[in-house]
Amino acid sequence: MPILPAVRDPRFITIRRGGTLTDGEHHLLAEWAIACVEHVLPLFAAERPDDPVLVDTLDLTRAWIRGEVPMREAHQRAFVANAAGKGLPDPARFTALAAGQAVAVAHVPAHELGAAAYAIRAAMAAADGAEAARVRERDWQRAQLPGAIRDLVLDDQRLRSAICWNVFDG
Repeated sequence: MPILPAVRDPRFITIRRGGTLTDGEHHLLAEWAIACVEHVLPLFAAERPDDPVLVDTLDLTRAWIRGEVPMREAHQRAFVANAAGKGLPDPARFTALAAGQAVAVAHVPAHELGAAAYAIRAAMAAADGAEAARVRERDWQRAQLPGAIRDLVLDDQRLRSAICWNVFDG
């Protein structure tokens, strides 16, 4: 299931590429995506305690934010993070996919919602009460949103929840 819309929202395209997203907002989206992943990172660590791949991926994302890593390198790292979850139980697998989405924000800012959605799915997969876990994780994520991108992300959640397994509903 695709988590990106068929038609790109210009609010998630940087100004230099003809959209309205500033570099500062782009970086805030990546920082928020990192926070979403870090919140569920213990689910991956429970399966692979000595595997630094997701922590390294988030560190690389931070390096991209600081301008130390080119977008292309960050984008390529998404494939490494995604592969780290292959064959793992759903909580760990979804956490790896969330990390892949977070680092992909460097390439396509709209991946911010993929990071959040997969983090919610990881929390749901690890919980006895999936619906309660969904709401708890969604609300925690929303509480982490910087004011400068809050309305943008909340509107994105409303518009794309259906293609993100409805994890942002309610």
